[in-house]
Amino acid sequence: MRELRQHASDYVKRAEAGETMLITVAGRPSAILGPAGRKTWCAFDEVADIFQTDTDPTWEADRNLIDDPIADPWASR
Repeated sequence: MRELRQHASDYVKRAEAGETMLITVAGRPSAILGPAGRKTWCAFDEVADIFQTDTDPTWEADRNLIDDPIADPWASR
C-alpha cells in the first residue's frame, strides 16, 4: 500500500494502458487495480458511418423465410 501511495500516478498509467495489478495490505490481497471497463453507450457520431452503408441485398429474401410474423415486442398490445 505504501508503494501505491508513493507511485500512484505511475500505477494508474499502467492500469490505463491495460495492465491489471493486485494490491496487497500486509501481504494479503486487498484490491485489484486495472483498466476501467469500456463504456456501454456510444455517441451517434461514433457509429454514424455504419448507417451510411448499403443494406444486405438478400435481407428481404431471408426475412421472408421466417415463419413467424415480424412484430414489435415493445408495442402495446
